[in-house]
Amino acid sequence: MRSQSEGRPSEARSRLLDTATRLFYAEGIHAVGIDRIVAEAQVTRATLYRHFPGKEDLVLAYLNDVDRAMRSQADEVVAAGLPPAATVRALGKSIAQGIQSPGFRGCAFLNAAAEFPHPESPVRKTVLAHRQWFLETVTELLTKIRQTGAEPAARHFVMMRDGAMAAGCLFDPALICETFLRGVERLLQVHAATDGIGPAGPEDAVNAPAR
Repeated sequence: MRSQSEGRPSEARSRLLDTATRLFYAEGIHAVGIDRIVAEAQVTRATLYRHFPGKEDLVLAYLNDVDRAMRSQADEVVAAGLPPAATVRALGKSIAQGIQSPGFRGCAFLNAAAEFPHPESPVRKTVLAHRQWFLETVTELLTKIRQTGAEPAARHFVMMRDGAMAAGCLFDPALICETFLRGVERLLQVHAATDGIGPAGPEDAVNAPAR
């Protein structure tokens, strides 16, 4: 007879991951020790190590959970079936909403990268894999608007997003989001434009006159 709980995450594992996620994001990964996670999750060390052999495994599980949430968010935006430019705008608005949410403390992946600088670190590789997915997602959306110059434009979008995420927890988040969304709109205008000479580069989004 199959157990009712078979295939479901362990309650203790879920508590450990939820606790680690809250603490890692709010206070930093290196600043939070295993003893505190165990105490706040109300489990034993043996239980923790049964689910996560080491702290790094817990950190990777935390980042993978954030990655899944962000992919799901992007999938919802794309699944709405809006025209390509409107989809990019909607993606920008979803990022802005996150920046203005309570407890926002920047990008979990950029924060983790700052704490794990070694290029061979599994944590850093997880960060880079996430960022590559995001770049490819934005590139695909911009390609549907105009294939030429889509990847440089996507890199520009990602840089604007990184800047907004970093500044959003330091300054007025509403003002930061207004600036970010204005930048997204201008990027879309420049990317969609054709002049018969060549592709519009990311620098044109800064130098082109406003309409």
